[in-house]
Amino acid sequence: MKTLAFDGGMGASGDMILAALLAAGADRDALAPVEEALDVRYEVTPTEKNGISATGVAVLLDGGEGRERAGNGHVDEDDHRDHDHDHDHDHDHDHDHDHDHDHDHDHDHDHAEGAGPLRTYPEVVEIVESMDLSDGVEADALAVFERLGEAEASVHGTDLDSTHFHEVGADDAIADVVGAALLLEDLDPDRVVATPLSTGGGTVEMSHGAYPVPTPAVVEIAERADWSLRGGPVEAELLTPTGAAVLAHFAEGVGELPSLRIDSSGYGAGGYDFPEHPNVLRALVGESDAERGGRLVRDDVAVLETNLDDAPPEILGGLQESLAEAGARDVSIVPLTMKKSRPGHLVKVVCKPADAERVARRLAEETGTLGVRQAGATHRWIARREIESVAVEIDGERYAVDVKIASDDDGAVYDVSAEYDDCAAVAREADAPVREVMRRAESAANRR
Repeated sequence: MKTLAFDGGMGASGDMILAALLAAGADRDALAPVEEALDVRYEVTPTEKNGISATGVAVLLDGGEGRERAGNGHVDEDDHRDHDHDHDHDHDHDHDHDHDHDHDHDHDHDHAEGAGPLRTYPEVVEIVESMDLSDGVEADALAVFERLGEAEASVHGTDLDSTHFHEVGADDAIADVVGAALLLEDLDPDRVVATPLSTGGGTVEMSHGAYPVPTPAVVEIAERADWSLRGGPVEAELLTPTGAAVLAHFAEGVGELPSLRIDSSGYGAGGYDFPEHPNVLRALVGESDAERGGRLVRDDVAVLETNLDDAPPEILGGLQESLAEAGARDVSIVPLTMKKSRPGHLVKVVCKPADAERVARRLAEETGTLGVRQAGATHRWIARREIESVAVEIDGERYAVDVKIASDDDGAVYDVSAEYDDCAAVAREADAPVREVMRRAESAANRR
């Protein structure tokens, strides 16, 4: 199973994602449907960021007039301020930062930055559906734009269909989103992951004033994403709405890069140059240790713990259900002896890292504990689990019983367990021992 990992230490934008995918081995020819449908073309050029060989991508107008970028692909500031605050910046703002700007692009060409009319979400959908795309690429591109539209609608307090895209509805943004879907289809990874994405810092000038980084649209998108955000490492806008939306749709979050046997890799260049930080998005393609040889699947988790010395049994008994509602994947309660030889309980909760704060709050509210600690565990190894319904025959009558099937990542089954509640219900109805019902159900599953 092939894994594509994005290392977001310097954030991500639409053109950086395109460049990273191409650098990691995606075929440039896969972008042809966009160039045929829109009056644009992709300019793919080698560049260098702080000594790292990288790939740069610019979307150029193939005909008609486009807006010239003011150095390093930056939209001219006066024109930029005519747009609302939820557009895609693609690392291309004119901020007053103490860093040098890169000038890798040829200014003799018209860039597609912001080209095209102001579009509503349905108009963008119509354009995407008019392209000659596979069903999968079309569905992925529309899903990314739906995330962008929902973010903008939430920021503006409007509904999705009446939301107007600004720069994220322009030709270059459509080229970024559809292009990313096409290149991902070409690479065809089984799994896409992203490390925590850096947002940068400082503020950005918009039509309604100065806003802190990350911008409102990026925050909205991140709330619905599986990966997490982190600030820095520079005072600039590093994560754009388009970059966030593409990764929110395709990538699951990981705390760190998984163990990979690398098959290919590449660096997608961003617009800024920073003295101490190569402004690149890294893409790694390969197989992880957990994906070779039928091993279990790595699942990133957080482990929360608290000690209780005065929790009543009724509260402890209800924690499984209450914490599960807040996002807990597993809850264990262990008797222990506390200070002054008093009896107490250790409560351990497994959850996804993104749910840890919410689960900890619920645990504190339910038990009254004064503190919840996060243990050092960062992941667990889990089986792939499926539930199958099998028929059990007892005294000529057939009963349905659910059976849990556990397998490794290659699909090899290593455990079959009948669901106890189903077996207990059948045992009562058929006047048979529960263990016998369980044995017959598991035997039926093994014969499949």
